[in-house]
Amino acid sequence: MDIKKSKELVISTISEVLKNKGEVSEDTHLIGEKSQLDSMNLVEICLILEDLADEHGFEFNWTFEAGMSKFRSVTTLAEEFASQSET
Repeated sequence: MDIKKSKELVISTISEVLKNKGEVSEDTHLIGEKSQLDSMNLVEICLILEDLADEHGFEFNWTFEAGMSKFRSVTTLAEEFASQSET
């Protein structure tokens, strides 16, 4: 999966979880003070992405050693999602 498609899926998923309350872009923070999400929202997003990965024929592993702390923005999450789609 290319990065553009991955970003679209991640942005769409985050918007869905936030119930379209707030702007979501490539630079949207996923953790920290600037984030619109709490930890449960981030877990929900990763679970949805697991299902989407399955639909696209790969496994999305977000529970690896660096874990969710690596997903600081939409871009970093989308890059990991795209990267795992190629393995």
